[in-house]
Amino acid sequence: MLTEGLWQIAVFTLNMLKTFGSAWEVLIGFMPLLLAVELPLLLIVFTGIIRWFFLQSQQPIQIPRYPSVSCICTCYSEGEGVVGTFLSVLEQTYPGKIEIIAVIDGASKNIDTFHAAQRFQDRMPSKFNRKFILLPKWQRGGRVSALNSGLSVATGEIVMALDGDTSFDNDMVGRALLHFSDPTVPAVAGALRVRNLNKSLATRMQGLEYMLSMQSGKTGMSSWNLVNNISGAFGIFRRDFLLKIGGWNTHTAEDLDLTMRIRAYATRFKAFHIPFEPHAVGHTDVPESYRVLFQQRLRWDGDLLFIYLRKHWPSLTPRLMGWRAYLFILVYGVLQNILLPLLVTGYTLWLLFSYPLSFVVVVNILLYFVYLILSTIMFITHVLLVSERPLDDLKMAIWLPFYPLHSMLMRYWSAFAMLSELFLRSHEETGMAPWWVIRRGIRF
Repeated sequence: MLTEGLWQIAVFTLNMLKTFGSAWEVLIGFMPLLLAVELPLLLIVFTGIIRWFFLQSQQPIQIPRYPSVSCICTCYSEGEGVVGTFLSVLEQTYPGKIEIIAVIDGASKNIDTFHAAQRFQDRMPSKFNRKFILLPKWQRGGRVSALNSGLSVATGEIVMALDGDTSFDNDMVGRALLHFSDPTVPAVAGALRVRNLNKSLATRMQGLEYMLSMQSGKTGMSSWNLVNNISGAFGIFRRDFLLKIGGWNTHTAEDLDLTMRIRAYATRFKAFHIPFEPHAVGHTDVPESYRVLFQQRLRWDGDLLFIYLRKHWPSLTPRLMGWRAYLFILVYGVLQNILLPLLVTGYTLWLLFSYPLSFVVVVNILLYFVYLILSTIMFITHVLLVSERPLDDLKMAIWLPFYPLHSMLMRYWSAFAMLSELFLRSHEETGMAPWWVIRRGIRF
C-alpha cells in the first residue's frame, strides 16, 4: 500500500511538472504582449520615481509669493459630510487668501446638504484670509454645470476643483502651489488616498490601487511630463487658463476630458508641463462592496473609450500634443486601457475552450506570480521613495497577495465596460448629470 501511494504521488508530481512546462509554453506566447506594454510602463514609472526622488531636493521649499486660491467644492447628496471637507480647506496652513465656493447642485431636492452648508456658513470660525461662498443651484445640472457655476464667481488666481466628500491634509494647498512658481505649468494633479480603507476587502484593494497606480504611478509619469489625467476630485488649475479654454465641458469623465483639452495646447506653449504632487493629499471614500465598485467602474472604464475614441480622437495627434504625449496616450491610454482588457479576456476564453480546466488554472497561477512580483516591486518603491506615510502604507503589505487577483478581476470587468460603451453607449446613462443635460450635449 505504501509503495502504491508513493507511486501515485510520483505520477501526480510528474504530471504537474509536465502541466507547468506546457503552461509556460502557452504563457510565453502571451509574454510578448506583457513585455511590449506592461514592463515598459513599469520602467517609465520606476525611473521617473527615482528621478523625482532626487530632484525634489531642488524644489523650492517656500513659495516666492502667495497667489489667491478659489476652492470649488461640488456638493451633491453628501449631507453633513460636506462639513469635513469645508473644515479641511479652512484649516490649511497656507498663508495666502483662500475662498471656499460651495456649489450645492440641485439644492431644492438636495436639501440636507444645502442646510449643512448653511449651518457651516453661519457658524464658520473667523479666520484671516478665508472666505466662504454658498452657491445653491436649485435646478440640478450635474457636475460639469456645478464646476462652471463655481468658476463664474471664483476670483482666485488658482482654482481647485474638489469633491464635497473629500477631505485634505492641512499642507495640501501649499504643496500644490509650489509648482505654480513655474509659469509653464497650467495645472497640477493632486494625490488621492482611500479614507475608508479598512471597511472591507474591496476598499483595501482600492487603497493599494490608489497607492500604486495613482500616487506612485503618476509620480513617475510626471517626471517625464506624461500625466494622463487630472483627478476630478482633486485638480488644481490657473484660473486664466481655465477661462481661456472654456472651463469644463459636457458629457461624463470631465476630468479626463479637461486633461485632454489642456494637453491639446502642449505644442503652443514652450516647456508645457503638468506636474503631479504626491504629497498634496486628499482623502476620499470609495465603494465598500464589489457590486458598487463594478457600477462605478462601468462608467469610469466606458468613459475611457468614449473620450479617447469618440470625443477626442481628432485631437489625438502629435501636432497638438507633441510626440511624447501622443505616443504615451496611444499606447497606455488606448492600447493598455481599452484594447488590452479585451485581449486578455479573449485570451482567457481561448484557453478555457482550447485546454483542460486544470491546464488553464496552472497558466493563471503562473500569471498571478508574474503580476505579484511586479506589484511587490512597485509597493516597495512606493513605501521607500514616494509615500508621505510609509509606516501606515507598510501595513498594507499583508493584503498585497490579493492585489493581482483584484487587478485581473477589474481587467475582465473593464472589458465588459468597453463592450457596453461600444454597443450601448452606457456613458449616457450616468449619474454624474441628469438625462436632460446629457441628451442636449453633442453626440460624438
